[in-house]
Amino acid sequence: MTFSEILRNAQATNDSMLCVGLDPEPSKFPLAWTNNPARTFDFCAAIVDATKDLVCAFKPQIAYFAAMRAEAQLERLVAYIRRVAPSVPVILDAKRGDIGATAEQYAREAFERYQADALTLSPLMGFDSLEPYLRWRDKGLILLCRTSNPGGSELQAQRLDNGDLLYEHIARLAAGDWNRGGQLGLVVGATFPGEIARVRELAPTLPLLIPGIGAQGGDAAATVRAGWRGGDQSAPLIVSSSRAVLYASAAADFAVAARGVADVTRRQLNAARGPN
Repeated sequence: MTFSEILRNAQATNDSMLCVGLDPEPSKFPLAWTNNPARTFDFCAAIVDATKDLVCAFKPQIAYFAAMRAEAQLERLVAYIRRVAPSVPVILDAKRGDIGATAEQYAREAFERYQADALTLSPLMGFDSLEPYLRWRDKGLILLCRTSNPGGSELQAQRLDNGDLLYEHIARLAAGDWNRGGQLGLVVGATFPGEIARVRELAPTLPLLIPGIGAQGGDAAATVRAGWRGGDQSAPLIVSSSRAVLYASAAADFAVAARGVADVTRRQLNAARGPN
């Protein structure tokens, strides 16, 4: 199955637009595991077990694992997700952005080593930076478009000679000439609901990965209202929450608390969407 097919199946099966980001910080682990990087897999696996029937995707952020020399634990974690939640796709959040042979190696890292279903990419080096990944025909490539950080406006909100803002131009390319294999999606931050609506207008069929709800302050309901199109116009929204779910409790009940927050968030997203 392609990433798009796996994603749509997970969203339908779990009735969910929620993606849980797996950004492990040992200093925030529950008390028995605090400041112990060796328990990274155990912590993340417990979150997966608690939320796997509530989500449409899991999104491990590679830097959190690499900084702790925990890449082997990330490999183990993705294999674990494959075993206990085989219908839930894994999006590797790495934001790669290079060309040629280097991009080929990044693709091998994501899709061979870590067995991810999709990967986040920076498109600022143009189509050349996407082409090596597009050879993996069943994988998803999710391009940075309008990110959730305030500083993103320094580049993404600049107006081009053709009249588009830069993020609008990226959306047009991703929905058009660049999307040769139907593999592309876009990252649009929940902190900019107006821009979510604009990107959805320009890219009506592309999956949108939307970080920034919860700890970053994005509003779940406003996010869905901006990006959801029902009926035949529907295209996947992947609304990501990390810290609010992962660190809902620092006690022994951390996984139970994580499930509670994930379930509330899922329900909020679905309520904003309305009936299927």
